[in-house]
Amino acid sequence: MFFLCVSCVSAEEERRVRANDREYNEKFQYASNCIMTSKYNIITFLPINLFEQFQEVANTYFLFLLILQLIPQISSLSWFTTIVPLALVLSITAVKDATDDYFRHKSDNQVNNRQSQVLIRGSLQNEKWMNVRVGDIIKLENKQFVAADLLLLSSSEPHGLCYIETAELDGETNMKVRQSVSVTSELGDSNNLASFDGEVVCEPPNNKLDRFCGTLYWREKKYPLTNQNMLLRGCVLRNTEACYGLVIFAGPDTKLMQNSGRTKFKRTSIDRLMNTLVLWIFGFLVCMGVILAVGNAVWEREVGSLFQSYLPWDPPVDNFLFSAFLSFWSYVIILNTVVPISLYVSVEVIRLGHSYFINWDQHMFCSQCNTAAEARTTTLNEELGQVEYIFSDKTGTLTQNIMIFNKCSINGQTYGKYPNFCFYDDTLLESVKVGDLHTHEFFRLLSLCHTVMSEEKSEGELLYKAQSPDEGALVTAARNFGFVFRSRTPGTITTTEMGRPVTYTLLAILDFNNIRKRMSVIVRNPEGKIRLYCKGADTVLFERLHPCNQELMNITSDHLNEYAADGLRTLALAYRDLSEDEWETWSESHRCADKATDCREDRLAATYEQIEQDMVLLGATAIEDKLQEGVPETIAVLSLANIKIWVLTGDKQETAVNIGYSCKMLTDDMTEVFIISGHTVQSVRQELRSERMEGWGEACFMGNGFKEGQEGDVLAGGEKQPQCSPSPPPPPNFMENISGEFALVINGHSLAHALEADMEREFVSTACACKAVICCRVTPLQKAQVVELIKKHKKAVTLAIGDGANDVSMIKSAHIGVGISGQEGIQAVLASDYSFAQFRFLQRLLLVHGRWSYLRMCRFLCYFFYKNFAFTMVHFWFGFFCGFSAQTVYDQYFITLYNIVYTSLPVLAMGIFDQDVPDQRSLEYPKLYEPGQLNLLFNKRQFFICIAQGIYTSVVLFFVPYAVLSDATQSTGVPLADYQTFAVTTATALVIVVSVQIALDTGFWTVFNHVFVWGSLGSYFTIMFALHSQTLFRIFPNQFHFVGRAHSTLMQPVVWLTIALATAICTVPVLAVRFLKLDLKPQLSDTVRYTQLVRQKKRKPLGRKGRLGARGGSRRSGYAFAHQEGFGELITSGKNMRLSSLALATFASRHSSSWIDTLQRYFVLQKICVSFLSLLSFLTLRGFVFASY
Repeated sequence: MFFLCVSCVSAEEERRVRANDREYNEKFQYASNCIMTSKYNIITFLPINLFEQFQEVANTYFLFLLILQLIPQISSLSWFTTIVPLALVLSITAVKDATDDYFRHKSDNQVNNRQSQVLIRGSLQNEKWMNVRVGDIIKLENKQFVAADLLLLSSSEPHGLCYIETAELDGETNMKVRQSVSVTSELGDSNNLASFDGEVVCEPPNNKLDRFCGTLYWREKKYPLTNQNMLLRGCVLRNTEACYGLVIFAGPDTKLMQNSGRTKFKRTSIDRLMNTLVLWIFGFLVCMGVILAVGNAVWEREVGSLFQSYLPWDPPVDNFLFSAFLSFWSYVIILNTVVPISLYVSVEVIRLGHSYFINWDQHMFCSQCNTAAEARTTTLNEELGQVEYIFSDKTGTLTQNIMIFNKCSINGQTYGKYPNFCFYDDTLLESVKVGDLHTHEFFRLLSLCHTVMSEEKSEGELLYKAQSPDEGALVTAARNFGFVFRSRTPGTITTTEMGRPVTYTLLAILDFNNIRKRMSVIVRNPEGKIRLYCKGADTVLFERLHPCNQELMNITSDHLNEYAADGLRTLALAYRDLSEDEWETWSESHRCADKATDCREDRLAATYEQIEQDMVLLGATAIEDKLQEGVPETIAVLSLANIKIWVLTGDKQETAVNIGYSCKMLTDDMTEVFIISGHTVQSVRQELRSERMEGWGEACFMGNGFKEGQEGDVLAGGEKQPQCSPSPPPPPNFMENISGEFALVINGHSLAHALEADMEREFVSTACACKAVICCRVTPLQKAQVVELIKKHKKAVTLAIGDGANDVSMIKSAHIGVGISGQEGIQAVLASDYSFAQFRFLQRLLLVHGRWSYLRMCRFLCYFFYKNFAFTMVHFWFGFFCGFSAQTVYDQYFITLYNIVYTSLPVLAMGIFDQDVPDQRSLEYPKLYEPGQLNLLFNKRQFFICIAQGIYTSVVLFFVPYAVLSDATQSTGVPLADYQTFAVTTATALVIVVSVQIALDTGFWTVFNHVFVWGSLGSYFTIMFALHSQTLFRIFPNQFHFVGRAHSTLMQPVVWLTIALATAICTVPVLAVRFLKLDLKPQLSDTVRYTQLVRQKKRKPLGRKGRLGARGGSRRSGYAFAHQEGFGELITSGKNMRLSSLALATFASRHSSSWIDTLQRYFVLQKICVSFLSLLSFLTLRGFVFASY
């Protein structure tokens, strides 16, 4: 069960808990164990939800307009024109919030009502989880969830051990072991525990899953407590009959809840741009209101005063200035539709549709692990179409994270030199059989130095559960060579060595962490000899070897380099013999450090460092981690899409570089591969600058090679000082104009210096000019810092992808986080925005779904702003002809329904279903992805173009009907120049024009598009005739004033000719501009669509066989129309060349004078002539009709 954010701010400095004493514990007012992730209840839902919704500026703005409309002196519109769309928006959001909160309530109730056995007054009683209190003692049975954060007191297993599964905490499914404090492990039954009155003093509630610091006080003694003594809420008890625990943290104080919901709120660049544009639109609205208010003041003073005798001002108005003031607010109400309230709801509906498309995509379904892609957020879909930088983990993301023991080096001898990495070596088997001491000690170390848990399924069948695949592979390798790990207790490890059972006394475990990068065990063999076994990264282990190992270390280093060059993961192995005195001395210091209540971890690390010295090298292991399917192809395609890929890994440099070549990040065609390996700030800075200056200078000479950072040469050689002297980083435009392809490889210690404040710009300027960057030996924190660095210095969208807990910080830091459900648990998936099973699905997520989402959202926004300006600006022009009286052009019901009914569904259909090219073409031509990276489809320039088109349309829609109807008459001689006829004509022309416009904008026609576009047009006429009917007028005579006007107006031929003329004047320039753009500057998508059409036509003769041929032809015709933007297909005839991706990219950016273009221009001219003749004929007919009147 996963929970949403519960904020719990604790002011505690320490926590005191006394067992079996609720009265004592209640005085501290600790949180109960009741979880409440829901936000509302039946009483508070309405006020709280409305308060939250009115935090949105748009909702508050429309509430303000509604209040203005309730003032009769300034409102010329009925209040329902605003309250209906506002109520609709609030209702939709409220229903969504209520649904989400219902499921939260359901989840809370399910968890809170779970049963647990609580020790109350000496007996076990069943209690709901919500009734458990801090200080209670709980009994857990096998396969039960842990109800709260417990201190393990005793267990049915020997030595107070119990086994847990922590999948809901960290995503790891392997078993972990926990042990009770030795003094309480003997309290095995409820009778003894009922008298237990120990007191725990520990740290306050926090979110650190891997540490706990406390002290148990009992019987005048104190005992240190660590994380190994704790059972955390969310864990499941496994392979343990029963155990007892003391509740330390409950409910929102538990570490599970403290870790819930810390994800950053992410917004897209389009969201940020929209907020800016809405503010601009509001400023434009105020300017229009001021202009019309000034006009009202002038008109009232110069003209209105002449009508005062029979048309006086309303009582509150006593002068023209006050009239202008009221007129300003009236026009703010009338023109408010330029800030569309339905925009935000429509955007969310579109994003929801895009998320479902990702979830339903069968091409992103992994049949091997039965896992589908999942969009875990609905707010970032269009951002997927704008990614410029991808930050990827290596192990488990690019590779399979299924480890196979592949090669090894023992005492200077390498084993496993066989093709295809198939491990079988006669010499190693012989060495084991003859009892070679070094070989036996090598595999003995592998069988002892680990934290693997074993489970015996049946007689002789062992199942290993390891915390990492590496450990599992090493222990399995030891078993295969005769050193079988059988079982463990807190104090022993039992193995079978070459068929002989051996039990070792486990004296200490010096566990692994990201800082130590090694682990050790200290054991006593049956003969009483004490030995420390250590395995870890060669970089840290070689520093701790005895000087006598120098020659063997050099040989082993060569082997490690060979293994790393083959892309294998390596570890070094060593041991140290300890005397009894050394062990006793160290054991005492370790015991003191372990009992320390302050700086415990630092003290333990110091004691570990003390004993892990002067070791003897045994050898090294090499484990193979194969690439996932399709990784090289995916990286190649993403690189063609101008996406830069950075790999951030903890592996060795040689391993990472080899994987880079394997997955085609690094290629032999690259001009240079820079390697930065300096150990100081100065050396890293000089390496970056020298590599950059030398490399950029040689960019014209193509060739592959590594240029290793020569710290000594740079520092000592006076000749190189001038090129490495301090200088500001080159300007960004210089970097972008570099010819050739470069890659950068940097180590973790060098990266630490490169991320410093005075170095970060230097590093970014060099790294961002490279096609690929590989960062080796990096920590999880450094991964997040690299992502934040690019976000800080580059206006680019970043994506981070990983599969392990060490990738969570990187995933949360990037604009978009992607989790891979792999071998390292699901913690990365839980922190991600999108998840799937394999890296290769990333290209479809970005190049198909991301590009389509960006394209659809941009087209949606452009059309939405266009149609609203075309609708609203008609009021502005009408103000100059109605004495600036704030009279509306349209019927008030038309104003209400325009954005809700008449134009909402077509634009939603386009925003959800539209596409310019099919999915296969998007993958075939990665260059189609670049417009999103450059933000070309919707930006401030595109916004002003849409606004200009909308204003132009409003001018046509107002002045054409005004000019025609002012002198027109009916067939009976009655003039048509009345307000209601003009309103119906203008409204009808507006609906038809915006419907034609969306038909031209739609690039992919589905059944939904047809139904919504033509259905909305039909609904307009149906609703209009209903609202203008006699029936409604008789029922509500004060509400419906346009009685019979629709029928009488639309029966006039001149009205239809006026509508047709306005439609032609609005759409012909749009068609002309698009024709010219296709002819003079075609985009790559236009060319791809044309090649698709050519392919369809080439297949056409093959399909004409009987009846199926006719149907196939119809299908091709519809397909070509569906993938054509407007009527662009009419002018692309003649371009009959089938172009490659590179040729298409070149073609889209050049202007050819070949015979193909000449032929194309001929056809364009022909189409323009035909269009001109048609328009001329139409105008002649109109003149004839008018003349007949």
